[in-house]
Amino acid sequence: MRNYIIALDAGTTSIRAFLYDTLSHAFVFRAQQETECSFPFPGWVEQDAEEIYSKAALVVSRCARAAGAGKIAGIGVTNQRETVVMWNAETGEPVAPAIVWQCRRTSEECAKIPPEVAERIKQKTGLLPDAYFSASKMKWILDNVPAARDLLREGKLRAGTIDSFLICRFTEGRSFVTDYTNASRTMLFGLKSLDWDEELCAYFGIPRAILPEARPCDARMGEMRLHGETVPIAGDMGDQQAALLGQACLSEGDAKITYGTGLFMLFPTGKTPVVSQNGLLTTVAGSIGGKTYYALEGSVFHAGSGVQWLRDEMGLLENAAESERLARAVEDTGGVCFVPAFTGLGAPYWDPEARAILTGITRGTRREHVVRAVLESIAYGARDLSGCMERDSGLRLLAVKCDGGASANDFLMQFQADVLGIPVDRPAERESTALGAAFACALALGIHDEREIAAVRRSERCFLPAEDRARFEALYAAYCRAVSRARLRP
Repeated sequence: MRNYIIALDAGTTSIRAFLYDTLSHAFVFRAQQETECSFPFPGWVEQDAEEIYSKAALVVSRCARAAGAGKIAGIGVTNQRETVVMWNAETGEPVAPAIVWQCRRTSEECAKIPPEVAERIKQKTGLLPDAYFSASKMKWILDNVPAARDLLREGKLRAGTIDSFLICRFTEGRSFVTDYTNASRTMLFGLKSLDWDEELCAYFGIPRAILPEARPCDARMGEMRLHGETVPIAGDMGDQQAALLGQACLSEGDAKITYGTGLFMLFPTGKTPVVSQNGLLTTVAGSIGGKTYYALEGSVFHAGSGVQWLRDEMGLLENAAESERLARAVEDTGGVCFVPAFTGLGAPYWDPEARAILTGITRGTRREHVVRAVLESIAYGARDLSGCMERDSGLRLLAVKCDGGASANDFLMQFQADVLGIPVDRPAERESTALGAAFACALALGIHDEREIAAVRRSERCFLPAEDRARFEALYAAYCRAVSRARLRP
Protein backbone atom coordinates (compact mmCIF):
# COMPACT_ATOMS: atom_id res chain seq x y z
CA MET A 1 0.00 0.00 0.00
CA ARG A 2 1.31 3.44 -0.95
CA ASN A 3 1.57 6.10 1.73
CA TYR A 4 0.86 9.77 1.12
CA ILE A 5 1.16 13.13 2.85
CA ILE A 6 -1.33 15.93 2.31
CA ALA A 7 0.13 19.44 2.46
CA LEU A 8 -2.53 22.08 3.13
CA ASP A 9 -1.55 25.58 1.98
CA ALA A 10 -4.06 28.13 3.26
CA GLY A 11 -3.03 31.24 1.34
CA THR A 12 -4.58 34.66 0.94
CA THR A 13 -6.18 34.22 -2.47
CA SER A 14 -6.65 30.45 -2.53
CA ILE A 15 -6.74 27.34 -0.37
CA ARG A 16 -4.81 24.45 -1.87
CA ALA A 17 -4.04 20.90 -0.84
CA PHE A 18 -1.27 18.81 -2.39
CA LEU A 19 -0.90 15.05 -2.30
CA TYR A 20 2.69 13.77 -2.13
CA ASP A 21 4.10 10.25 -2.20
CA THR A 22 6.00 9.75 1.07
CA LEU A 23 8.65 7.58 -0.55
CA SER A 24 9.74 9.90 -3.35
CA HIS A 25 8.15 13.25 -2.36
CA ALA A 26 6.66 13.18 -5.86
CA PHE A 27 3.62 15.38 -6.42
CA VAL A 28 0.53 13.30 -7.17
CA PHE A 29 -2.57 15.51 -7.04
CA ARG A 30 -3.71 19.04 -6.23
CA ALA A 31 -7.07 20.49 -5.22
CA GLN A 32 -7.69 24.23 -5.12
CA GLN A 33 -10.41 26.68 -4.13
CA GLU A 34 -10.25 30.45 -4.63
CA THR A 35 -10.99 32.66 -1.63
CA GLU A 36 -12.32 36.20 -1.58
CA CYS A 37 -11.03 39.27 0.20
CA SER A 38 -13.32 42.17 1.04
CA PHE A 39 -12.33 45.80 1.43
CA PRO A 40 -15.10 47.45 3.49
CA PHE A 41 -13.16 50.69 4.05
CA PRO A 42 -9.95 52.17 2.60
CA GLY A 43 -7.01 50.18 3.91
CA TRP A 44 -9.18 47.43 5.41
CA VAL A 45 -8.81 43.83 4.21
CA GLU A 46 -11.04 41.04 5.55
CA GLN A 47 -11.89 37.43 4.78
CA ASP A 48 -14.68 35.08 5.80
CA ALA A 49 -12.99 32.65 8.20
CA GLU A 50 -15.83 30.15 7.82
CA GLU A 51 -15.25 30.14 4.05
CA ILE A 52 -11.55 29.49 4.66
CA TYR A 53 -12.38 26.50 6.86
CA SER A 54 -15.01 25.00 4.54
CA LYS A 55 -12.77 25.27 1.50
CA ALA A 56 -9.79 23.88 3.41
CA ALA A 57 -11.86 20.89 4.47
CA LEU A 58 -13.01 20.42 0.87
CA VAL A 59 -9.54 20.39 -0.72
CA VAL A 60 -8.16 18.07 1.97
CA SER A 61 -11.06 15.70 1.35
CA ARG A 62 -10.43 15.75 -2.40
CA CYS A 63 -6.79 14.85 -1.90
CA ALA A 64 -7.75 11.99 0.40
CA ARG A 65 -10.10 10.64 -2.26
CA ALA A 66 -7.37 10.97 -4.89
CA ALA A 67 -5.19 8.68 -2.77
CA GLY A 68 -7.60 5.87 -3.51
CA ALA A 69 -6.65 2.75 -1.58
CA GLY A 70 -3.47 4.40 -0.34
CA LYS A 71 -2.98 5.54 3.25
CA ILE A 72 -2.77 9.18 4.33
CA ALA A 73 0.17 9.15 6.74
CA GLY A 74 -0.38 12.72 7.87
CA ILE A 75 -1.39 16.27 7.04
CA GLY A 76 1.08 19.16 7.13
CA VAL A 77 -0.22 22.72 7.43
CA THR A 78 1.11 26.00 6.11
CA ASN A 79 -0.74 29.29 6.04
CA GLN A 80 -0.84 33.00 5.36
CA ARG A 81 0.76 34.53 8.43
CA GLU A 82 -0.40 37.40 10.70
CA THR A 83 -4.06 37.08 9.65
CA VAL A 84 -6.18 36.91 12.80
CA VAL A 85 -9.30 34.92 13.64
CA MET A 86 -11.23 34.91 16.92
CA TRP A 87 -13.80 32.20 17.53
CA ASN A 88 -16.08 30.48 20.02
CA ALA A 89 -14.19 27.69 21.77
CA GLU A 90 -17.32 25.55 22.02
CA THR A 91 -18.79 25.94 18.55
CA GLY A 92 -15.76 26.96 16.47
CA GLU A 93 -17.82 29.81 15.02
CA PRO A 94 -15.82 32.97 14.20
CA VAL A 95 -16.97 36.10 16.04
CA ALA A 96 -15.95 38.45 13.21
CA PRO A 97 -14.34 38.38 9.77
CA ALA A 98 -10.68 37.40 9.73
CA ILE A 99 -8.47 40.49 9.65
CA VAL A 100 -5.95 39.86 6.87
CA TRP A 101 -2.24 40.56 7.17
CA GLN A 102 -2.52 43.38 4.62
CA CYS A 103 -5.15 45.25 6.65
CA ARG A 104 -4.10 48.71 7.85
CA ARG A 105 -7.01 49.56 10.15
CA THR A 106 -4.78 49.64 13.23
CA SER A 107 -2.03 51.80 11.72
CA GLU A 108 -2.89 54.85 13.80
CA GLU A 109 -2.85 52.86 17.03
CA CYS A 110 0.50 51.31 16.16
CA ALA A 111 1.91 54.77 15.40
CA LYS A 112 1.04 55.82 18.96
CA ILE A 113 3.16 53.10 20.57
CA PRO A 114 5.80 54.90 22.67
CA PRO A 115 9.42 54.61 21.49
CA GLU A 116 10.47 52.73 24.62
CA VAL A 117 7.74 50.13 24.07
CA ALA A 118 8.62 49.90 20.38
CA GLU A 119 12.20 49.13 21.34
CA ARG A 120 11.04 46.42 23.76
CA ILE A 121 8.93 44.89 20.99
CA LYS A 122 11.90 44.93 18.63
CA GLN A 123 14.34 43.40 21.12
CA LYS A 124 11.93 40.72 22.33
CA THR A 125 10.13 39.76 19.12
CA GLY A 126 12.40 40.99 16.32
CA LEU A 127 9.45 42.93 14.85
CA LEU A 128 8.63 46.60 14.40
CA PRO A 129 5.33 47.99 15.71
CA ASP A 130 3.06 47.82 12.69
CA ALA A 131 -0.51 46.96 11.73
CA TYR A 132 0.93 44.12 9.64
CA PHE A 133 1.35 41.93 12.71
CA SER A 134 -1.30 40.11 14.70
CA ALA A 135 -1.32 41.78 18.12
CA SER A 136 -3.02 45.04 17.13
CA LYS A 137 -5.57 43.10 15.07
CA MET A 138 -6.48 41.00 18.12
CA LYS A 139 -6.79 44.14 20.23
CA TRP A 140 -9.06 45.73 17.60
CA ILE A 141 -11.46 42.79 17.69
CA LEU A 142 -11.57 42.82 21.49
CA ASP A 143 -12.21 46.57 21.47
CA ASN A 144 -14.81 46.61 18.70
CA VAL A 145 -16.69 43.28 18.62
CA PRO A 146 -19.10 42.83 21.56
CA ALA A 147 -19.42 39.09 20.90
CA ALA A 148 -15.68 38.69 21.45
CA ARG A 149 -15.85 40.48 24.79
CA ASP A 150 -18.85 38.38 25.86
CA LEU A 151 -17.03 35.15 25.07
CA LEU A 152 -13.93 36.42 26.85
CA ARG A 153 -15.92 37.01 30.05
CA GLU A 154 -17.38 33.50 29.74
CA GLY A 155 -13.94 31.95 29.18
CA LYS A 156 -14.97 30.72 25.73
CA LEU A 157 -12.88 32.93 23.44
CA ARG A 158 -9.98 31.70 21.32
CA ALA A 159 -7.65 33.78 19.15
CA GLY A 160 -5.04 32.76 16.66
CA THR A 161 -3.67 32.78 13.18
CA ILE A 162 -5.18 30.75 10.35
CA ASP A 163 -3.26 27.59 11.23
CA SER A 164 -4.61 27.61 14.80
CA PHE A 165 -8.17 28.14 13.60
CA LEU A 166 -8.02 25.38 10.99
CA ILE A 167 -6.34 22.83 13.26
CA CYS A 168 -8.85 23.59 15.99
CA ARG A 169 -11.75 23.05 13.60
CA PHE A 170 -10.22 19.93 12.02
CA THR A 171 -9.75 18.37 15.46
CA GLU A 172 -13.24 19.40 16.63
CA GLY A 173 -11.76 21.70 19.25
CA ARG A 174 -9.39 19.19 20.80
CA SER A 175 -6.16 20.88 19.65
CA PHE A 176 -5.56 24.59 20.16
CA VAL A 177 -2.01 25.03 18.91
CA THR A 178 0.30 26.98 16.65
CA ASP A 179 3.97 26.70 15.77
CA TYR A 180 6.93 28.93 16.58
CA THR A 181 7.10 30.49 13.11
CA ASN A 182 3.50 31.71 13.15
CA ALA A 183 3.75 32.78 16.77
CA SER A 184 6.86 34.81 15.99
CA ARG A 185 4.76 37.06 13.71
CA THR A 186 2.35 38.32 16.35
CA MET A 187 4.42 40.93 18.33
CA LEU A 188 3.59 38.80 21.38
CA PHE A 189 6.15 35.96 21.16
CA GLY A 190 9.68 36.00 22.53
CA LEU A 191 12.32 34.98 19.99
CA LYS A 192 14.62 33.63 22.68
CA SER A 193 12.06 32.39 25.23
CA LEU A 194 9.98 30.73 22.47
CA ASP A 195 6.86 31.52 24.50
CA TRP A 196 4.21 34.20 24.77
CA ASP A 197 5.62 37.28 26.45
CA GLU A 198 3.58 38.32 29.48
CA GLU A 199 4.66 41.97 29.29
CA LEU A 200 3.66 42.38 25.66
CA CYS A 201 0.40 40.47 26.09
CA ALA A 202 -0.46 42.84 28.95
CA TYR A 203 0.46 45.92 26.91
CA PHE A 204 -1.86 44.96 24.05
CA GLY A 205 -4.57 43.68 26.39
CA ILE A 206 -4.43 40.13 25.01
CA PRO A 207 -5.11 37.57 27.76
CA ARG A 208 -2.63 34.71 27.62
CA ALA A 209 -5.50 32.26 28.11
CA ILE A 210 -7.00 32.97 24.67
CA LEU A 211 -3.73 32.21 22.82
CA PRO A 212 -2.76 28.76 21.53
CA GLU A 213 0.03 26.54 22.76
CA ALA A 214 3.14 27.15 20.63
CA ARG A 215 5.05 24.07 19.45
CA PRO A 216 8.07 23.36 17.21
CA CYS A 217 7.42 23.18 13.46
CA ASP A 218 7.97 19.42 13.37
CA ALA A 219 5.59 18.63 16.23
CA ARG A 220 2.41 16.61 16.12
CA MET A 221 -0.46 19.08 16.25
CA GLY A 222 -3.52 16.85 16.63
CA GLU A 223 -5.68 14.28 14.87
CA MET A 224 -8.65 14.60 12.55
CA ARG A 225 -11.22 12.20 11.17
CA LEU A 226 -10.87 11.95 7.41
CA HIS A 227 -13.14 9.58 5.46
CA GLY A 228 -13.57 7.38 8.51
CA GLU A 229 -9.86 7.22 9.37
CA THR A 230 -7.94 9.00 12.13
CA VAL A 231 -5.12 11.01 10.51
CA PRO A 232 -2.41 12.93 12.39
CA ILE A 233 -1.92 16.62 11.70
CA ALA A 234 1.85 16.84 11.92
CA GLY A 235 4.03 19.79 11.03
CA ASP A 236 2.89 23.41 10.94
CA MET A 237 4.72 26.43 9.50
CA GLY A 238 3.98 29.94 8.28
CA ASP A 239 4.05 30.05 4.51
CA GLN A 240 7.36 31.87 4.12
CA GLN A 241 9.20 29.59 6.51
CA ALA A 242 7.66 26.57 4.82
CA ALA A 243 9.04 27.86 1.53
CA LEU A 244 12.48 28.11 3.15
CA LEU A 245 12.28 24.46 4.14
CA GLY A 246 10.91 23.49 0.74
CA GLN A 247 13.90 25.22 -0.86
CA ALA A 248 16.30 23.40 1.51
CA CYS A 249 17.36 26.89 2.57
CA LEU A 250 18.07 26.86 6.32
CA SER A 251 21.84 27.30 6.27
CA GLU A 252 23.40 30.61 7.27
CA GLY A 253 23.83 32.81 4.19
CA ASP A 254 21.15 31.14 2.06
CA ALA A 255 18.38 33.38 0.76
CA LYS A 256 15.03 32.86 -0.93
CA ILE A 257 12.32 35.05 -2.42
CA THR A 258 8.69 33.99 -2.60
CA TYR A 259 6.55 35.88 -5.10
CA GLY A 260 2.92 35.80 -4.09
CA THR A 261 0.37 38.47 -3.27
CA GLY A 262 3.35 40.15 -1.63
CA LEU A 263 7.08 39.56 -1.94
CA PHE A 264 8.90 37.90 0.93
CA MET A 265 12.66 37.57 1.15
CA LEU A 266 14.23 35.51 3.93
CA PHE A 267 17.90 35.29 4.82
CA PRO A 268 18.75 32.62 7.43
CA THR A 269 21.23 33.72 10.11
CA GLY A 270 21.71 30.43 11.95
CA LYS A 271 20.87 29.65 15.58
CA THR A 272 21.28 33.24 16.79
CA PRO A 273 18.71 35.96 16.06
CA VAL A 274 20.15 39.09 14.41
CA VAL A 275 18.24 42.27 15.24
CA SER A 276 18.06 44.46 12.13
CA GLN A 277 19.24 48.05 12.08
CA ASN A 278 17.90 48.63 8.56
CA GLY A 279 14.15 48.14 8.71
CA LEU A 280 14.07 44.35 8.39
CA LEU A 281 12.43 41.85 10.70
CA THR A 282 13.94 39.07 12.75
CA THR A 283 11.87 35.92 12.73
CA VAL A 284 11.98 32.22 13.56
CA ALA A 285 13.04 30.45 10.37
CA GLY A 286 12.18 27.01 11.70
CA SER A 287 12.36 24.75 14.72
CA ILE A 288 13.32 21.26 13.62
CA GLY A 289 14.97 18.34 15.37
CA GLY A 290 15.12 20.21 18.66
CA LYS A 291 17.01 23.15 17.12
CA THR A 292 15.60 26.61 16.41
CA TYR A 293 16.87 28.66 13.48
CA TYR A 294 16.39 32.37 12.80
CA ALA A 295 16.27 34.60 9.75
CA LEU A 296 16.15 38.20 8.64
CA GLU A 297 13.03 38.89 6.63
CA GLY A 298 11.84 41.65 4.38
CA SER A 299 8.16 41.83 3.50
CA VAL A 300 6.92 43.83 0.52
CA PHE A 301 3.16 44.08 0.90
CA HIS A 302 2.30 44.11 -2.81
CA ALA A 303 3.92 42.16 -5.64
CA GLY A 304 1.59 39.77 -7.45
CA SER A 305 -1.31 41.94 -6.29
CA GLY A 306 0.02 44.62 -8.65
CA VAL A 307 -0.46 42.25 -11.58
CA GLN A 308 -3.93 41.38 -10.24
CA TRP A 309 -4.72 45.11 -10.19
CA LEU A 310 -3.71 45.40 -13.85
CA ARG A 311 -6.02 42.51 -14.68
CA ASP A 312 -9.03 43.06 -12.43
CA GLU A 313 -9.30 46.79 -11.81
CA MET A 314 -7.52 48.33 -14.80
CA GLY A 315 -8.48 45.76 -17.44
CA LEU A 316 -5.00 45.87 -19.01
CA LEU A 317 -4.51 42.09 -18.86
CA GLU A 318 -6.71 39.12 -19.60
CA ASN A 319 -4.61 36.92 -17.35
CA ALA A 320 -1.41 37.18 -15.30
CA ALA A 321 0.61 35.14 -17.80
CA GLU A 322 -0.01 37.79 -20.48
CA SER A 323 2.13 40.25 -18.51
CA GLU A 324 5.35 38.61 -19.71
CA ARG A 325 4.47 38.95 -23.39
CA LEU A 326 3.48 42.58 -23.00
CA ALA A 327 6.60 43.44 -20.99
CA ARG A 328 8.82 41.97 -23.70
CA ALA A 329 6.98 43.94 -26.40
CA VAL A 330 8.83 47.12 -25.40
CA GLU A 331 12.56 47.68 -24.79
CA ASP A 332 11.97 49.48 -21.49
CA THR A 333 9.22 51.24 -19.55
CA GLY A 334 9.62 54.48 -21.48
CA GLY A 335 10.49 56.22 -18.22
CA VAL A 336 7.43 54.96 -16.34
CA CYS A 337 7.92 53.83 -12.73
CA PHE A 338 5.32 52.10 -10.56
CA VAL A 339 5.35 51.96 -6.75
CA PRO A 340 2.89 49.28 -5.48
CA ALA A 341 1.97 50.96 -2.19
CA PHE A 342 -1.76 50.14 -2.32
CA THR A 343 -1.92 49.80 1.48
CA GLY A 344 1.35 51.49 2.36
CA LEU A 345 4.96 50.36 2.12
CA GLY A 346 6.41 47.47 4.08
CA ALA A 347 10.11 46.78 4.59
CA PRO A 348 12.37 48.63 4.73
CA TYR A 349 10.23 51.81 4.76
CA TRP A 350 7.31 50.86 7.05
CA ASP A 351 5.23 53.77 5.84
CA PRO A 352 1.47 53.06 6.16
CA GLU A 353 0.59 56.44 4.63
CA ALA A 354 2.34 55.86 1.30
CA ARG A 355 0.12 55.13 -1.68
CA ALA A 356 0.67 53.52 -5.07
CA ILE A 357 1.71 55.82 -7.90
CA LEU A 358 2.73 55.76 -11.56
CA THR A 359 5.36 58.33 -12.53
CA GLY A 360 6.92 59.36 -15.83
CA ILE A 361 3.75 59.04 -17.91
CA THR A 362 3.86 60.81 -21.29
CA ARG A 363 1.57 60.97 -24.29
CA GLY A 364 3.55 58.07 -25.72
CA THR A 365 2.99 55.76 -22.73
CA ARG A 366 1.27 52.53 -23.74
CA ARG A 367 -0.15 49.69 -21.71
CA GLU A 368 2.98 47.65 -22.43
CA HIS A 369 5.07 50.28 -20.61
CA VAL A 370 2.74 50.22 -17.60
CA VAL A 371 2.71 46.42 -17.44
CA ARG A 372 6.50 46.30 -17.65
CA ALA A 373 6.79 48.95 -14.93
CA VAL A 374 4.59 46.88 -12.61
CA LEU A 375 6.74 43.78 -13.15
CA GLU A 376 9.95 45.74 -12.68
CA SER A 377 8.64 47.18 -9.40
CA ILE A 378 8.54 43.65 -7.97
CA ALA A 379 12.25 43.19 -8.66
CA TYR A 380 13.08 46.60 -7.19
CA GLY A 381 11.32 45.65 -3.98
CA ALA A 382 13.68 42.70 -3.61
CA ARG A 383 16.65 44.98 -4.31
CA ASP A 384 15.58 47.21 -1.41
CA LEU A 385 15.67 44.19 0.87
CA SER A 386 18.91 42.59 -0.33
CA GLY A 387 20.96 45.66 0.47
CA CYS A 388 19.55 45.81 4.00
CA MET A 389 20.25 42.12 4.57
CA GLU A 390 23.88 42.48 3.57
CA ARG A 391 24.36 45.47 5.86
CA ASP A 392 22.69 43.76 8.84
CA SER A 393 24.46 40.42 8.47
CA GLY A 394 27.84 41.51 7.15
CA LEU A 395 27.49 38.78 4.51
CA ARG A 396 27.39 39.10 0.72
CA LEU A 397 24.48 37.50 -1.10
CA LEU A 398 25.91 35.23 -3.77
CA ALA A 399 22.64 33.85 -5.16
CA VAL A 400 18.97 33.68 -4.30
CA LYS A 401 16.42 30.90 -4.68
CA CYS A 402 12.96 31.83 -5.93
CA ASP A 403 9.47 30.36 -5.80
CA GLY A 404 5.83 31.37 -5.92
CA GLY A 405 3.49 32.15 -8.79
CA ALA A 406 5.46 34.96 -10.43
CA SER A 407 8.66 32.90 -10.45
CA ALA A 408 7.24 31.28 -13.62
CA ASN A 409 7.65 34.63 -15.41
CA ASP A 410 11.00 34.38 -17.21
CA PHE A 411 11.09 38.13 -17.91
CA LEU A 412 10.71 38.95 -14.23
CA MET A 413 13.25 36.37 -13.09
CA GLN A 414 15.87 37.65 -15.55
CA PHE A 415 15.18 41.25 -14.56
CA GLN A 416 15.41 40.22 -10.90
CA ALA A 417 18.87 38.76 -11.48
CA ASP A 418 19.91 41.90 -13.37
CA VAL A 419 18.72 44.24 -10.63
CA LEU A 420 20.23 42.20 -7.77
CA GLY A 421 23.43 41.53 -9.68
CA ILE A 422 23.44 37.87 -8.57
CA PRO A 423 22.07 34.61 -9.99
CA VAL A 424 18.43 33.72 -9.37
CA ASP A 425 17.90 29.96 -9.00
CA ARG A 426 14.44 28.61 -9.87
CA PRO A 427 13.66 25.09 -8.61
CA ALA A 428 12.10 22.30 -10.60
CA GLU A 429 9.35 22.10 -7.96
CA ARG A 430 7.99 25.65 -7.75
CA GLU A 431 5.41 24.93 -5.06
CA SER A 432 8.04 25.33 -2.36
CA THR A 433 5.55 26.35 0.32
CA ALA A 434 3.45 23.22 0.00
CA LEU A 435 6.57 21.08 -0.32
CA GLY A 436 7.90 22.61 2.90
CA ALA A 437 4.68 21.69 4.70
CA ALA A 438 5.02 18.13 3.39
CA PHE A 439 8.64 18.05 4.60
CA ALA A 440 7.62 19.30 8.06
CA CYS A 441 5.00 16.55 8.22
CA ALA A 442 7.52 13.91 7.14
CA LEU A 443 9.97 15.11 9.81
CA ALA A 444 7.27 15.11 12.49
CA LEU A 445 6.26 11.56 11.62
CA GLY A 446 9.86 10.32 11.39
CA ILE A 447 9.41 9.32 7.75
CA HIS A 448 12.51 11.23 6.59
CA ASP A 449 15.35 13.19 8.18
CA GLU A 450 16.77 16.62 7.32
CA ARG A 451 19.57 15.25 5.16
CA GLU A 452 17.19 13.27 2.95
CA ILE A 453 14.93 16.31 2.55
CA ALA A 454 17.80 18.60 1.54
CA ALA A 455 18.68 16.20 -1.27
CA VAL A 456 15.22 16.51 -2.86
CA ARG A 457 15.59 20.08 -4.16
CA ARG A 458 16.64 20.37 -7.82
CA SER A 459 17.29 23.47 -9.91
CA GLU A 460 15.22 23.97 -13.07
CA ARG A 461 16.94 27.14 -14.35
CA CYS A 462 19.47 29.66 -13.13
CA PHE A 463 19.12 33.26 -14.39
CA LEU A 464 22.49 35.03 -14.58
CA PRO A 465 22.78 38.82 -14.19
CA ALA A 466 23.72 41.12 -17.07
CA GLU A 467 27.20 42.61 -17.03
CA ASP A 468 25.98 46.19 -17.55
CA ARG A 469 25.73 47.08 -13.88
CA ALA A 470 25.60 50.84 -14.45
CA ARG A 471 22.35 50.54 -16.40
CA PHE A 472 20.54 48.65 -13.69
CA GLU A 473 21.89 50.86 -10.93
CA ALA A 474 20.43 53.85 -12.82
CA LEU A 475 17.07 52.13 -13.20
CA TYR A 476 16.99 51.30 -9.49
CA ALA A 477 17.86 54.90 -8.61
CA ALA A 478 14.89 56.09 -10.70
CA TYR A 479 12.64 53.69 -8.80
CA CYS A 480 13.92 55.04 -5.48
CA ARG A 481 13.02 58.56 -6.60
CA ALA A 482 9.51 57.33 -7.40
CA VAL A 483 9.24 55.79 -3.93
CA SER A 484 10.07 59.16 -2.36
CA ARG A 485 7.15 60.68 -4.30
CA ALA A 486 4.79 57.95 -3.05
CA ARG A 487 5.56 58.78 0.57
CA LEU A 488 3.75 61.55 2.38
CA ARG A 489 6.53 61.64 4.96
CA PRO A 490 9.89 60.79 3.26
